[in-house]
Amino acid sequence: MNSVASAALLAVTISLIGTSTLSGDDSGGTAQIERGRYLIAITGCNDCHTAGYAEREGEVSESQWLQGDTLGWKGPWGTTYAPNLRLSLSRMTADEWVFYARSLRARPPMPSVQLHNMHEEDLRAIYAFVGQLGPLGDPAPSYLPPGQEPTTPYVLFPSPPADEKTD
Repeated sequence: MNSVASAALLAVTISLIGTSTLSGDDSGGTAQIERGRYLIAITGCNDCHTAGYAEREGEVSESQWLQGDTLGWKGPWGTTYAPNLRLSLSRMTADEWVFYARSLRARPPMPSVQLHNMHEEDLRAIYAFVGQLGPLGDPAPSYLPPGQEPTTPYVLFPSPPADEKTD
């Protein structure tokens, strides 16, 4: 085998090794990233975590997804804001994200039970997808306790009805 053929074979081998290593780690192979994109799209993450997504019926460029929002969600719990997931997840490892998602006890309207029930592979796919988007944007406003009036637009939730006893 001549030196050109040897060099070509070495380059192909290194390329294949690199590809198999990347697809097996938490940075996400193409299939894992596509799974994460799908999960973000169907589980409603963008409805709150992407400004204007619901109002535009999903017609928001993927490059703008998951940057949080300044729209508040006000109720008896205070006022919450959907955080910038691109910034939040960029500060976590995949393992830290899985632990966080499993233990999250968020205020409304975040349906944290959905994260608790996801398969670990799905949580890792979400991490891979958000990771490939890259950190972008600003942090969302901080939580406001009950009685503090938000300075941003907000959705007002009524107090829940009093518990009714059934026989």
